[in-house]
Amino acid sequence: MGDSVMRITFLVMVIMFSSAMEAEGKTRHYKFDVGLKNVSRLCQTKPIVTVNGEFPGPTIYAREGDTVIVNVTNHVKYNVSIHWHGVRQLRTGWADGPAYITQCPIQTGQSYAYNFTITGQRGTLWWHAHILWLRATIHGAIVILPPKHHLYPFPKPHKEITLLLGEWWNADVEAVINEALKSGGAPNVSDAHTINGKPGPLFKCPTKDTFVVSVEHGKTYLLRIINVALNDELFFDVADHHLKVVEVDAVYTKPLRTKSIVIAPGQTTNALLYANKGSGRYFIATRTFMDAPVAVDNKTATAILQYVNSNSNTDFIAMPRIPSQNDTSFATNFSNSLRSLNSARFPAKVPQTVDRHLLFTVGLAMDSCPTCNNGSRVAASINNISFVMPKISLLQAHFFNITGVFTTDFPDRPPTPFNYTGAPPQNPMTSKGTRLTRIPFNSTVQLVLQGTSVLAMEKHPLHLHGFNFFIVGRGFGNYNPNKDPAKFNLVDPPERNTVGVPTGGWTAIRFRADNPGVWFMHCHLEVHTTWGLKMAFVVENGDGPNQSILPPPKDLPKC
Repeated sequence: MGDSVMRITFLVMVIMFSSAMEAEGKTRHYKFDVGLKNVSRLCQTKPIVTVNGEFPGPTIYAREGDTVIVNVTNHVKYNVSIHWHGVRQLRTGWADGPAYITQCPIQTGQSYAYNFTITGQRGTLWWHAHILWLRATIHGAIVILPPKHHLYPFPKPHKEITLLLGEWWNADVEAVINEALKSGGAPNVSDAHTINGKPGPLFKCPTKDTFVVSVEHGKTYLLRIINVALNDELFFDVADHHLKVVEVDAVYTKPLRTKSIVIAPGQTTNALLYANKGSGRYFIATRTFMDAPVAVDNKTATAILQYVNSNSNTDFIAMPRIPSQNDTSFATNFSNSLRSLNSARFPAKVPQTVDRHLLFTVGLAMDSCPTCNNGSRVAASINNISFVMPKISLLQAHFFNITGVFTTDFPDRPPTPFNYTGAPPQNPMTSKGTRLTRIPFNSTVQLVLQGTSVLAMEKHPLHLHGFNFFIVGRGFGNYNPNKDPAKFNLVDPPERNTVGVPTGGWTAIRFRADNPGVWFMHCHLEVHTTWGLKMAFVVENGDGPNQSILPPPKDLPKC
């Protein structure tokens, strides 16, 4: 009897230990080799920078609670860094990836192991290069599965399909932006949009350049949709099918049934698709949403949704009625309809009180440039400051108390109030600086992002590293601090890491500064970031080691 009790006790202990180990998560190892590969699109071949020779790059799979270690080796002439977009990086800012913000880049022939734990997140995120314009071809998906035995808060899909919506240039992408910087004007737009790296049959070379999704009648599919484009917000549609949005930026939402979705660069959206047609072939389509008068790639990229019993040689392909390029009404209604799930298991922890109120104007202006064609060039700024990149990483300067790298006097409000969406001021010029905002640990922040008309009104998808935030309000025209907060949603607003500031409007977000470190915030239109629409927050350490930045790893790249 005693031996039986001991055996049972031992088995219980083994089960408990195994459960504890599972709760702590596994360590998943990946190896990324950054190198050149010849790739053909639009009947042309050119060398592009890839990871492991793949375009798009490999998908990283992990479960909530896992530790991920990605060893990146640089085999190309460019300096490289990789950002794990949307991963919270709690106390592990050294693994966040933006060059000269949290690390010096990985130089040619060097390696760096990114090491981070996925805490409290599940869904779709992505990774991409965070230096120069290399993310045009260096990007891939991150699929975070819930812990074992945890169910999705929606019907289990028959299959999951990842769709990366991107852009393609026939020219060398670095040459495109370098030429623009020399001239002082805007860079050439892309030659095509892509779905999983392929433009589709509406372009030349359709057979080779088309991605095909095979589905069965009566089955439900989870589409993991990621906008990896450099400079375009996009509409996404599947002909003759409806979508049900269930997650954005790795946060579950109340199910939202829609014909199309709007997705800004940097954002992810998970949507259920019910294959309710008996047979046939249907276009999956994406094209630009832009309601400002600027040049864009307005061509439609397509993939094909094909039922298993269809004939690819004879069946007609149905075209979706995708919203028009400037359909502001549809885009606004879609964004306003998103809500956090806000369930007992996944509560929306919206800050109800605010410790720090910030108003940041975002937009374009001009900067002097004696070598440019007209003696000036386009600049972008936040609160009239065009950010100057440092020569060593801001996080290193902060952690080691290195002076002279940055200041912490970034203004809480624009230096000169004006009618932000009205007639622009005369001779608008920006100032320059590496100026940051210091935030005490665990304080709550409300940040109003106000678009301006200084040079031209455009939309601005802003991404905040190191945090999720709640989108509590948005509107057109100038933000009114006396009236607009009364309309804020403080119950179930959408929670994201990237938010679009509408053309000629504003967006209000709230977050808790519970992650110590230096955290980049920038426009995810790559051209605007290049022009200076970026800044960073310094979040101070809290009390004790569990609320402080971890020390840097030994292999942290050197400048």
